[in-house]
Amino acid sequence: MFKKIASRLMLVLMFITLTSCAGRDSDTSSTPKESTSTSNNEDASKDEKSTADKGDRTTIVFWHSMGGNLNDAIDHLVDEYNKSQDKYFVKAEFQGEYDDALTKLRSSASGKDVGADLVQVFDLGTRYMIDSGLIKPIQDFVDEDDYDLSQLEDNLLAYYTVDGKLNSMPFNSSTPLLYYNKDMFDKAGVKPPKSLEEMKEVGQKLKDSGVTDMPISMSIYGWWVEQFMSKQGLDLFDNENGRKANPTKTVFNDNGGVTNVLKAWKELEDDGIAPNVGKQGGVPEFNSGTSAMTFASTASLAQILSEVGDRFEVGTAYFPGVEASDNHGVSIGGASLYALDSGDKEKMEGTWDFIKFLVNVDSQTYWNANTGYFPVNKGVLDTDKFKELIKESPQFETAIDQLHDSTPDDQGALSTVFQESRQVMEKYIEEMLNGNVSPEDASKNMAKEMDDALESYNKVNK
Repeated sequence: MFKKIASRLMLVLMFITLTSCAGRDSDTSSTPKESTSTSNNEDASKDEKSTADKGDRTTIVFWHSMGGNLNDAIDHLVDEYNKSQDKYFVKAEFQGEYDDALTKLRSSASGKDVGADLVQVFDLGTRYMIDSGLIKPIQDFVDEDDYDLSQLEDNLLAYYTVDGKLNSMPFNSSTPLLYYNKDMFDKAGVKPPKSLEEMKEVGQKLKDSGVTDMPISMSIYGWWVEQFMSKQGLDLFDNENGRKANPTKTVFNDNGGVTNVLKAWKELEDDGIAPNVGKQGGVPEFNSGTSAMTFASTASLAQILSEVGDRFEVGTAYFPGVEASDNHGVSIGGASLYALDSGDKEKMEGTWDFIKFLVNVDSQTYWNANTGYFPVNKGVLDTDKFKELIKESPQFETAIDQLHDSTPDDQGALSTVFQESRQVMEKYIEEMLNGNVSPEDASKNMAKEMDDALESYNKVNK
């Protein structure tokens, strides 16, 4: 099956953009900046022990991109699964950052065998995976097994559902939040802004009160633009935002959505509310107590709380809209699990069995408590462990509320060239903030380069 699509996959390799996200503000980075992690072939002693414990069970190879402490959580779940039954043996293999892992998957697919049965792929790779011919959609397993999807979070399922079919299983999902310094806000007598236009007013009051000269530190990040588009209820691409089929062109320059975002962002910079902090300065400036606000993933909460310590009280609020009238929700980020269609019935049955284990209440309770990612299973919210977590870190409840207040209609865009598109966005945001291009021209330039990438990809993959 893999051999049939080899030539096509080799051609699309030219469109892989290796954008390293380590240390960025969202969980698009799979390995925390301060963490170290070894790949599967660097941990020989552990691999030998696992092999010794395997026995005659069918091996399920699981490729993932969870480094550092997240890798420890993966290993724990894999060990628990392997101890829970004697039919299958899961072998987890760390493949590096999300971009690197997707690159390896594409390269491996050009041969007879990918080398994995289950792969974790980040949100930007969703459209590629759906169109690749590599997968057996999760919906097929669900239908064959009469599995009850209603136990899982609707808005997480929605992102990976196309044409009424669930293609992958949500696993490590998150959304962006507004983080704010409650001490500064209390002294200035202000509340978290609900829009960028309101942020200007709140930011000026923070400055006038003398609590900070940097009201918000907002890293240059394409994910913020995507979220602001979602909040406006506007599409980035044609073909129903890439959900009906791979896009053929962008539409954001026509609907004005990105221009709205960039004009508001530039105005905040010009007024000294949101100084340019580059691509990685947002969270560090906040954690140090320099800025009063920042944007970051819900999955960053534990790390932010740890780094801030007793310096000040951290508050969380919904990700803002561009204008006060923006009443749509946010779309999710993170990654999901894809079952590869190897044709080996026993391996695929084992892959599905392991997936079900990963999203059951016990596994998701552990995963949420040890990583900060959303629990995929709704039943986790009723557990004592989760209630204790909310009591200890009430900031996380904001993330749950924001997820539930969003709708499946806010599911977000899909594109086979999303990696490259996000990099293009960031290039022109930086150009705009440096005064080299206007917000309007930045949007036009983004659209042109993203359209060119889509045209090239679609020509190769007719």
